[in-house]
Amino acid sequence: MLGSAAGGGFPQWNCGCPGCRAVRDGSRPCRPRTQSSIAVSPDHQRWFLLNASPDIHAHIESLSAPQSSKGRTTPLAAVLLTDAELDHTLGLLLLREGRALEVHATQAAHEALYDGTSLLRTLERYCAVEWRPVVPGADVSLGDGLSYRAFDVPTTKQARFGPTSGQGRVVGYRLTDERSGRSAVYLPGLQQLTPAIREQLDDCACLFVDGTCWHDDELIRLGLAGKTAREMGHLPIDGPDGSLEQLSPLPVERKIYVHINNTNPILLEDAPERRLVEKQGMEVAMDGLEIRV
Repeated sequence: MLGSAAGGGFPQWNCGCPGCRAVRDGSRPCRPRTQSSIAVSPDHQRWFLLNASPDIHAHIESLSAPQSSKGRTTPLAAVLLTDAELDHTLGLLLLREGRALEVHATQAAHEALYDGTSLLRTLERYCAVEWRPVVPGADVSLGDGLSYRAFDVPTTKQARFGPTSGQGRVVGYRLTDERSGRSAVYLPGLQQLTPAIREQLDDCACLFVDGTCWHDDELIRLGLAGKTAREMGHLPIDGPDGSLEQLSPLPVERKIYVHINNTNPILLEDAPERRLVEKQGMEVAMDGLEIRV
């Protein structure tokens, strides 16, 4: 777990919400967090990054792989993108010093990053970019017994760039160790837990799931935005149809909330919301958490 916060990190640079104030002044127990990303590896030598946040420099430095003392090398093998959101892709530009970069993305995400934000078009001026199209439902080998299957995550969130509808705007990843048959699911953006998405969670050993907001109207209550969590493409944790009620009964070994917004009270270790999450068998991600599947 490289970064466990949503866009802006924790604390967010321009925010004075209760959580951000607490992490700055130490008035309540909580830990700073960088922006959301995880890395997976079959051997702790080659690492595959899922999303490239603006904190990518610190993330890569934290990977447990030896750096060569000669020339410019990296343990980073490729980047797998769940979507084209800026907080998931801005880090790509910070990899421009490399000779080449392998990027796995859906057609919709590639279109948004190439013709919409022009992020990939800009990056190509500095280094070679090898695009590997991600097709939901197709199994893809990453080598050394590690593979993934992307799955479509429907969303009604208004796209700022690229396609406004259709398959592949947002995907999750089911990552499998083919030697043991055990899988982990990375799902940082989830608006609705559909039957098709539930199928992807069957028999997984570990689930990293969207924990952006506690309340659906969290940002509205705090006077920070005019949209609900669902309108921004995220299923809230609380409520009769929230993610906690739906996910806590699942027979998954570890269920971990990721992509946690700075306004979410579960970031405060003494909050009743945090205790409720843990009582229901869910975990709150923190930077540096290592899971062996």
